[in-house]
Amino acid sequence: MRPDKPLPITKRMVWEAYKRVKNNGKAAGVDATSMEDFTEDLENNLYRIWNRMASGSYFPPPVRRVEIPKAGGGVRPLGIPTVGDRIAQMVVKRYLEPELEKQFHPDSYGYRPGKSAHQAVERARVRCWHKDWVVDLDIKGFFDTIDHTLLMRAVRRHTQDKWVLLYIERWLTAPVQLSDGSIQKRAAGTPQGGVISPLLANLFLHYAFDTWMQRTFPDILFERYADDVLCHCRTHQEAAHLKRVLEQRFAACRLVLNPEKTKIVYCKDSNRRQSYPHIQFTFLGFCFRPRMAKNRWGKLFTCFLPAVSPEALKRMRARIRSWRLAQHAPLALEDIAQSLNPVLRAWWQYYGRFYPTELWKLFRYFDERLGKWLRCKYKRMAGHRGRSLRKLDQIARQNPQWFVHWQYLGRSTVG
Repeated sequence: MRPDKPLPITKRMVWEAYKRVKNNGKAAGVDATSMEDFTEDLENNLYRIWNRMASGSYFPPPVRRVEIPKAGGGVRPLGIPTVGDRIAQMVVKRYLEPELEKQFHPDSYGYRPGKSAHQAVERARVRCWHKDWVVDLDIKGFFDTIDHTLLMRAVRRHTQDKWVLLYIERWLTAPVQLSDGSIQKRAAGTPQGGVISPLLANLFLHYAFDTWMQRTFPDILFERYADDVLCHCRTHQEAAHLKRVLEQRFAACRLVLNPEKTKIVYCKDSNRRQSYPHIQFTFLGFCFRPRMAKNRWGKLFTCFLPAVSPEALKRMRARIRSWRLAQHAPLALEDIAQSLNPVLRAWWQYYGRFYPTELWKLFRYFDERLGKWLRCKYKRMAGHRGRSLRKLDQIARQNPQWFVHWQYLGRSTVG
């Protein structure tokens, strides 16, 4: 640090932040500067960020807002900071995160080093076997309604560094640029899409929910992935009481539980045969519900298990249709595989982790589309669905490495 810079931010801190940011999202912010544009004059751009941050004169530009369609209808607002602002946020995140990680609850899984959605789903899967009831919580507009005063109070419990507090406050109050170009002030919330937003959101719910649950309901286990929360209860009465009290708790923290999406679910299986209105819920893209399974002796029974949700399957089928494979008949199948396999692999690695039989429906659908591609490519197969699928099955057996589901299943999913 140079002696004429009042804040303890070094060039090394900015450089390390850039290395963390450069491969995570390349969309441009309000300045229309992409990551590629930024790197064309990398040294000067990084120096400018350091110079302003170290002198206290860095003010974040407005956050560009885009709207992402939600699976259940409506849109989710996503904030896209500029490339430079993402780097600046990463400087503060890397400084603050190690201290906060020491405090966070072990059953908080979202956006944390060494934690994953699969770990949260696995823990929920096991706990649903041991507890009959789940309270599925949905916080209405969480990222947009976080109270700044309460959040800054939580931040001050873990750091007194004035430069950290200074920049976090500036990011919280940075305006938003809407799609029509107008600027909107922000008095609450932290935009989804910001580098530091997940850390701040976790800190807020650490005090609003995690530690409060430990004090108030120490025997009730939960999984939390950002604002997606499940609580496991022994009885319906316990679940109903918890739901009522949590509504009051979140209201005290200036948050609202969505009354339509927050529900009490009965984890029905072969040993739990009572009838209740809700016997399924969706958590992190997986639908938990009664499903058929085999025990060690090959006998079928009903177990409460997660699998890829119908909503996720619908989105992925729509993505497959958007590829319009039949219109690419001139291409070689191997070229199509190289282009699409990264997407198929990501789907398999995430959704194939639990009850993969449900995901096979998607791959059979994909192979049906490949069969249509074959019928368009080879006129002798036109109108012969069965012949094209048998040919595709033969190709799959000869080239299992082309598509990820051909590799994992050992054969094509056609037929």
